[in-house]
Amino acid sequence: MTGKHSKNVADNWFKKNKVLVALFSAIVVLSLVGGLIYHNHLETQRQATLRYTSKHFNKNVKIFGVKVGGLTISQAVTKINKNAKTAATMTDGKITSMKLDGIQVTDKKTVTKYFNKQHTSLPSDKKWNFADNTLKEAKKKLAEFYNAKITYKVGGKDFSLEAKNLFKTVEYYGGQFHFTDTSALSAKLSQINSEVSTLDKSYSFTTPNGKTITVTNKSYGWGINTKTAIPAIEKALSNGEATVDGANYIYGKGYSTYGTGYTTTNNGLGKNYVVVSIKEQKMWVIKNGVIAVTLNDVVTGTAQTSSGSSDATPTGVWYIEYKQSPSTLTGTNDDGSSYSSKVSYWMPFTLSGCGLHDASWRTDWSKTAYLKGGSHGCVNIRPSEIKKVWDAVEMHEAVIVYDN
Repeated sequence: MTGKHSKNVADNWFKKNKVLVALFSAIVVLSLVGGLIYHNHLETQRQATLRYTSKHFNKNVKIFGVKVGGLTISQAVTKINKNAKTAATMTDGKITSMKLDGIQVTDKKTVTKYFNKQHTSLPSDKKWNFADNTLKEAKKKLAEFYNAKITYKVGGKDFSLEAKNLFKTVEYYGGQFHFTDTSALSAKLSQINSEVSTLDKSYSFTTPNGKTITVTNKSYGWGINTKTAIPAIEKALSNGEATVDGANYIYGKGYSTYGTGYTTTNNGLGKNYVVVSIKEQKMWVIKNGVIAVTLNDVVTGTAQTSSGSSDATPTGVWYIEYKQSPSTLTGTNDDGSSYSSKVSYWMPFTLSGCGLHDASWRTDWSKTAYLKGGSHGCVNIRPSEIKKVWDAVEMHEAVIVYDN
């Protein structure tokens, strides 16, 4: 009876509270469904987050000083190449970062490497700053350059050159220095050149017959070639070298653009040279400081032509430009006609065509022949004497012509 009574009680309760039971059941079902939906929502969010973080940088990331938080790798590459300062410039000793327009700073492979380092499955607030070693190196190089100095050796003298005094602005990128203004260095070299250059220089000279005269270098001599010396000095300062040999960066006039007479001996003349006296119509060849050849009756250029002009051999210090044997000399006579003369030995010393040569056609070898019947500017030498001159004279040796 008791069991049946209990069942009746339960049945009566359910009958009376079936709405409540139904409501409760609905709540349970809804809770289960809601939980499942919420779980699915969370999973969807988690998957979305994973997808996002797998392709986007965390928010506190810098590469080469550029913020790339929230960007994809491709977007980061573009922004870095546009905005990163990977070069450095130094002005009056102050070093600052510099952006290079149109220069590729980085690439996808490099940025991907940084992305993998900072990547987390869930978003992270951790700060990442991937520094640019290129910029660091650039600033280091400029700091070293500022204190660099060299000894510039030229013309037998030493000159101390300090980078900080010669370059107002210097840039460093692409693994090398870039000099935007070389005016101070150019001015310094011009100052040094005026002190040591021998081109156009006048000085005292003692002739083989004992006269003391003043001569002036014309084509003979050398000067500092700033176009080649400047990059050589820049390179030496950049590489931390101690000296620069200025002998490698000189220029000259005439046939040799390198320069002649780079020596401190005898005002640059050295011990081997040729001397021509217009007044005495004599010539000497000096070898090793002593007279090797003496010619007592050469004929120089005509002092006064029939038209009243002059073909006089130009005075000054020149040099043997080259030697040619045999040769044919061509030119224009005083009356306008052309001439062509064959010679056995030709040794020009001016670009205008003056030189030493034999003159088989000449019959007048007197001391006055040059006054009205001389050459077109050359130094005529007897055919019987030319060979010993040829054998004694070398290319680039000085030729000193004087008229007193």
